[in-house]
Amino acid sequence: MGNNIALSVLRHEMDWLSAVIKQCMISYFLQEGHEKQWTAIPLPDLSLVDCPYADLVRKWELDIYSRLAIALSMAPHLCPHTLDLFFTKNQLQDRSFTEFGGLVAKEHNGFLPTGNTLCFLMTIHRPELRYLVMDLLGNGSILIKEGVLSLAETAPNLPWFNGQLILSRSWFDYFLSGERQMEQNSASFPAQQIDTAMEWEDIVLDRLVLEQLNEITSWLKYGDILMKDWGLNKQLKPGYRALFYGPPGTGKTLTATLIGKTTGRRTYKIDLSLIVSKYIGETEKNLSRIFDLASDQNWILFFDEADALFGKRSTADSANDRHANQQTAYLLQRIEDFPGVVILATNLKANMDEAFARRFQSIIHFTMPSTEERYALWQKAFSGICRLDEKIDLNAIAEEYQLTGGAIINVLRFCALEVVRRNDTVVSLQELLTGIKREFKKENRTLISSG
Repeated sequence: MGNNIALSVLRHEMDWLSAVIKQCMISYFLQEGHEKQWTAIPLPDLSLVDCPYADLVRKWELDIYSRLAIALSMAPHLCPHTLDLFFTKNQLQDRSFTEFGGLVAKEHNGFLPTGNTLCFLMTIHRPELRYLVMDLLGNGSILIKEGVLSLAETAPNLPWFNGQLILSRSWFDYFLSGERQMEQNSASFPAQQIDTAMEWEDIVLDRLVLEQLNEITSWLKYGDILMKDWGLNKQLKPGYRALFYGPPGTGKTLTATLIGKTTGRRTYKIDLSLIVSKYIGETEKNLSRIFDLASDQNWILFFDEADALFGKRSTADSANDRHANQQTAYLLQRIEDFPGVVILATNLKANMDEAFARRFQSIIHFTMPSTEERYALWQKAFSGICRLDEKIDLNAIAEEYQLTGGAIINVLRFCALEVVRRNDTVVSLQELLTGIKREFKKENRTLISSG
């Protein structure tokens, strides 16, 4: 039912756009009724409609010109025939009218609107509104900043308005279904949703860590009440920022994933390799794309190995240093303005810029597990079909070998493969020690067994 309402609302927008185009053509060709203004055509009333598009129109207080721009960019996807009037030929020149703008692609027989098309409609009665068109398609426009619309780049020698007026695929999906679909881990969206089959009871964390994590989950549950109903938005910045630090394998990524899973939110892990660019301005553009897409989605953004991008700033002795500092300053601002939860993870807190610390609500240290915690981790790991030989002294193993939870899971994987190959389910002491030795070797540590 919800999707039907959303589609019906968008089709009414298309009907309104069709009426606007017809009136503009009548005015342009001085036909009967040319004195009427297209702005007098009633907009579909969305004040009481409950659907994603209507919600956005109300939230951003979009005016008639913004709705015209969205409708025009949406038409090729929803009702391409609405734009067929723009194929009208200039009989004197035996060609299309330059004023109408537009493009025709090899793969698409319909009319694709450009910035000139929007300009034609908006300025048909008031040429001075060209400046408003420039504002609407400029970087300061909320439709451009939020990535709803974009104007395709043209060759340097061509007019700016010749670029195609493009509606974001993810926003179009949102208008139809309430979900914004992304091509994950791509240049257009350099992040990947992460999930887990595990629950909180499946992991072992220090009591202090769990207490601090409760603050994050509480914010996710009650943050809107505090900010809106209690009026704390006057004193507090939006969103929540946390830093996880500690050795690899101590559960930072898994914890971020579980926070999302247990609070009904998606967690996206940011791929830094797709974000960082040597070209000035590109890193900021990549980061902006992520924050813009995530801002209205209640997503959790997880930056792993964050010191690679957000490490200590230099003294700006060179152009590269100044570029890196510019990236850091930009990120600080976007994190502070982001209304959702941002989690940064690093192996070494000392690598992080001190300026970041002041912006975190939580700084959580994921320590190496204690002997008791390692014992619990070993028990949980081998509690299924794959189990340890009863002769193995698990207390001694936990005490002697300092391993993280991630390393213990790697040992489980190795041992499970070993025993399944010999059609068994019981792990011998030798197999267990071999698995442990492999983990020590990864970290260039030497395994010394008292057994």
